[in-house]
Amino acid sequence: MRQRVSSDSPLESQIGFSRAVRVGPFLAVAATAPIATDGGVAAPGDVYGQTKRCLEIIRHAVTEAGQSMEAVVRTRVMLTNITQWKEAARAHGEVFAAVRPVCTFVAVSGFIDPGWLVEVEADCIAETISTAV
Repeated sequence: MRQRVSSDSPLESQIGFSRAVRVGPFLAVAATAPIATDGGVAAPGDVYGQTKRCLEIIRHAVTEAGQSMEAVVRTRVMLTNITQWKEAARAHGEVFAAVRPVCTFVAVSGFIDPGWLVEVEADCIAETISTAV
């Protein structure tokens, strides 16, 4: 069964993507931009504030898919200015200090909206998969 989660972004239908897709215990959350509730850019010029907004949107998608942030096993933080990684890391750490998913920070040349300084992706697994030795 395939479950799609929407954030109601007009880009979803234009591009043909979902904010998140869950198949069984696996949930992938698309690169999430710092879009404010009014559709503008959240926290203009503030990497920390924008990262917090990205993570709020991700939390909503994860919850809508029936999972929790504890199910996150990987995040990717993409920044237009990699020297600001500590600001993004502070917001990430506030959410994931106890979960500690694997995390990758990468520099990108830009995003669809030049006001976006960061985007975040997340992958989740809802249940523990045991392996026999």
